[in-house]
Amino acid sequence: MTSAQSSEPAGDLGASGSGTDPAAQAPEVVRHAAHRWGFGAFLLVEAVLLASAAFVSAVLGPVPGGGPLPVRDVLIGTITPTVIATAVALLITRVRGNGPLADLRLSWRWDDVRLGLRLGLIGLVCTTVGAVVWTQLVGDENASSAIAALVEDQPMSVSAAVTMFLYLWLLGPICEEIIYRGVCWGAVERLSWGSEKWARIAAFLLSTAVFAASHLEPLRTTLLLVIAVPIGLARLFTGRLLGSIVAHQMNNFLPALAILLTALGVVS
Repeated sequence: MTSAQSSEPAGDLGASGSGTDPAAQAPEVVRHAAHRWGFGAFLLVEAVLLASAAFVSAVLGPVPGGGPLPVRDVLIGTITPTVIATAVALLITRVRGNGPLADLRLSWRWDDVRLGLRLGLIGLVCTTVGAVVWTQLVGDENASSAIAALVEDQPMSVSAAVTMFLYLWLLGPICEEIIYRGVCWGAVERLSWGSEKWARIAAFLLSTAVFAASHLEPLRTTLLLVIAVPIGLARLFTGRLLGSIVAHQMNNFLPALAILLTALGVVS
């Protein structure tokens, strides 16, 4: 890691013994070395995601009588593999790179939050319209997401409903963005594309396609592409991960709220 120092000479010490004026010095610019992980890292994270999902499913075991999965099992089977895969992704950036903040472009900027909210709202509108059209095409029984289908018409405690809501709205988007617009995006950008501009465009296109396909819901892949585009644009326009996280959370809010209200019996 190198840092650029100001080339201006330090000011003379005054009679009072005070040092140089900090405002007169150029700010230190910290540049991190390029990370050493690529597609192998992303494939490892995906393998961990699938393997942990299979392991959790095997541990929980089949439902006696072939009935619906208990809500507890749905929560464990949904949250645990994603969190484990995200932890592996973060570990890779520590072992093979400069840590998640540098490698995944994670930093807090209000401009990124505002852009994420705007694109998330646009995405929410597009998703709502797309979902209506999609329902007309495939029917109500095939239009629900995998998670919504698993908890549909099942009694759910308040704690379970709130846990599901918070995961779908807040934690899930953070994890998925780290995996797809973080690790996958960084792996694509690391390839030779001729220029930074084309590298970012390639990362946007490939991560969007991989995000949609990785949900393993073939019937909903087209709709997932519609959902993924505004989220990916937030990452593309800002060059950082926070914007896409906020856009993803914004996009997930209403579907997560609908599941919460349905589970609590507020709406049917």
